[in-house]
Amino acid sequence: MGYLEELNTQQYEAVTNTEGPCMVIAGAGSGKTRVLTYRIAHLIEKGVDPFYILSLTFTNKAAKEMKERISKIIGGNEAKNLWMGTFHSVFARILRTEAEIIGYPRNFTIYDTQDSKNLLKSIVKEMGLDEKLYKPGIVYGRISSAKNNLISADSYLQNVTIMADDRSTGRPKIGEIYKVYQRRCFKAGAMDFDDLLYKTNILFRDHLEVLYKYQHRFKYLLVDEYQDTNYSQYLIVKKLASATENLVVVGDDAQSIYAFRGANIQNILNFKKDYPDYKLFKLEQNYRSTKVIVQAANSIIKKNKDQIEKKVWTDNDQGEKIKIVRTLSDNEEGKVTAHSIFDIKQNHSVANSDFAILYRTNAQSRSFEEALRRLNIPYRIYGGLSFYQRKEIKDLLSYFRLIANHNDEEAFKRVINYPKRGIGKTSIESMTISSNETNKTLWEVANNLVGNGVRVNSGTQKKIMDFCTMIQSFSVRLDKENAFDLAKEIATSTGIMRDLHADKTPEGVSRYDNIQELLNGISEFVAKNQTEDNLPTLSDFLLDVALLTDADNDDKEDNDKVVMMTIHAAKGLEFPYVYIVGMEENLFPSQMSLTTRNDLEEERRLFYVALTRAEKQATLSYATSRYRWGSLISCEPSRFLEEIDEQFIDEETTAPSAPTRTASDRKAGFEMKFNKPLQEKQLSQMKKVSSAAAPGGGSDSKEIVVGVNVRHAKFGKGKILNIEGAYPNRKATAFFPSVGQKQLLLKFAKLEIID
Repeated sequence: MGYLEELNTQQYEAVTNTEGPCMVIAGAGSGKTRVLTYRIAHLIEKGVDPFYILSLTFTNKAAKEMKERISKIIGGNEAKNLWMGTFHSVFARILRTEAEIIGYPRNFTIYDTQDSKNLLKSIVKEMGLDEKLYKPGIVYGRISSAKNNLISADSYLQNVTIMADDRSTGRPKIGEIYKVYQRRCFKAGAMDFDDLLYKTNILFRDHLEVLYKYQHRFKYLLVDEYQDTNYSQYLIVKKLASATENLVVVGDDAQSIYAFRGANIQNILNFKKDYPDYKLFKLEQNYRSTKVIVQAANSIIKKNKDQIEKKVWTDNDQGEKIKIVRTLSDNEEGKVTAHSIFDIKQNHSVANSDFAILYRTNAQSRSFEEALRRLNIPYRIYGGLSFYQRKEIKDLLSYFRLIANHNDEEAFKRVINYPKRGIGKTSIESMTISSNETNKTLWEVANNLVGNGVRVNSGTQKKIMDFCTMIQSFSVRLDKENAFDLAKEIATSTGIMRDLHADKTPEGVSRYDNIQELLNGISEFVAKNQTEDNLPTLSDFLLDVALLTDADNDDKEDNDKVVMMTIHAAKGLEFPYVYIVGMEENLFPSQMSLTTRNDLEEERRLFYVALTRAEKQATLSYATSRYRWGSLISCEPSRFLEEIDEQFIDEETTAPSAPTRTASDRKAGFEMKFNKPLQEKQLSQMKKVSSAAAPGGGSDSKEIVVGVNVRHAKFGKGKILNIEGAYPNRKATAFFPSVGQKQLLLKFAKLEIID
């Protein structure tokens, strides 16, 4: 067991204490993946059958990498027998086996988010509701939240509080939409992502013999990122672990950042209440970052009250202090960041992929994209449009889905007239109306048009029947041929390849190439999974694709690019050079997170995650003004900048056109900002920059300098914090106790200097 010698004392204890419940609190960069991997390898080395081990990971990609590492440690093919993957992939696999018990076909379709939104849009339209008020994204979010809290459609409609919330937003019909949506999904033999967990809970609740079966199948459970589990996931783990209690959860409460998805930090904070005899192991040595970054991150997160106490430390080099950069605008922030990357590349000969630009919202990417393009620095936006979300790919996948599950309503509507075969919109709408009125599937209606009262001419009727016959002919081959052979035949026979090949525009060529790439991927899937006892079918491939995460979809080609992503997407990643941009109040922390302590603490954890992605150097930047909602607004630096211990911060630097501020200026500004009431501060920050006074009167604007006390006709007494620009267009940033910080054009402001 030489691999155990690679572990530090805390890691060793966490790996070798395999019996009973235990919690591993793993600080950023502390080697939690190694602990999980080695713990599983150690169990197998001790003689535990891999079939009895269930490991729930953050992504399928992580599970694959862990399996490969375990195989290298223990040798042979034993690692292939592990049950390892995301919650959704593992329990989709179980539901495939047990689906018929709860009334679903074994080849049920998994609707992705766009499929779900398309169905909801149809339902809203059919119910005659305001499509602008009942937007698919809003309705989907409410239904998703309900499912993650195990609230059925009937319970939703009976819940006084939930219904009151919906009425208060002017959407009292969401409960009814939910009920129709669930009925339509069931009729289509489809589950959405949330159903994969919701239905697993129903399965285990209503069929105790099934629960007993899996309780004794999974004698050892390991859960990664436990701080990000929601109520539904929590209950599944609790039920499965109740027989043996050989459960280890790994996570870091300081990195709990997914409350908006339903994650409940209390799951990890209350672990000791669920398992009073649990063992606690803390991984506190950081192997990733410099001392400066680790200690700065500690100084931030200690401001949170609700946390498990730990002290992360490192033996790494001291490293450079954290840079704070101030710019006049968001466009200038993009330019300064791009030039910094360019300079570091030139001076240190590092790769583009060593850099990451992290922001709070995707909308911030524009200025950085433009600046990087001007300097010919290649970049990629992480979490952009997935390969599997492109139209031509979804078209072919919809054929696969319909062949595997004839009741898939969304797939049926997508492909019945693609490529065009003369089945018009009116005919499809007639079939849809009949399907809803008779409670039959579109497939059943299409196969008996006359019997279901659908009036179409004889030519259209023949085309619909020919389509159904073609789909049926592929279905009988579903389990007899491997996924690639059948997929290639479908792509050709349906006319998709011919249709795309005829389009010689650059976009058309790209779409054709994408279909070829999909077929290549299916061929690779078959090669990896085919054995003497296993024929990888198209159904198997569909399950694999449906459960890919954003991380799994990472483009392998030409990865030497600067990475741009939201901080949420950066969790679990690391880069030598990290730029955290948009460090401004109401942006980061978000304006939506300033009303409760819990929300603000989650924002602080998000900042902690961002900073701990950096290995060598971290740069934080903010703009004093940026365009939001079409208006130029004045911005204040984020409170999080002030929360970093000053000993870890480099002297604040400014862009060439931005006014210079000393450390004392910065400190004074922060002190003023945070001494004013929160409500006043929020109100003042949300107002558009305004001079607020007519020209004429007041002191000579040339005499107004940083530090002087002034009186404004409307705002009263205040103090000048900054001066920028040249006469006669000088601007002043002033703090007024009555309204907070304001930016004023001096020639119009009528400011009077006072003692």
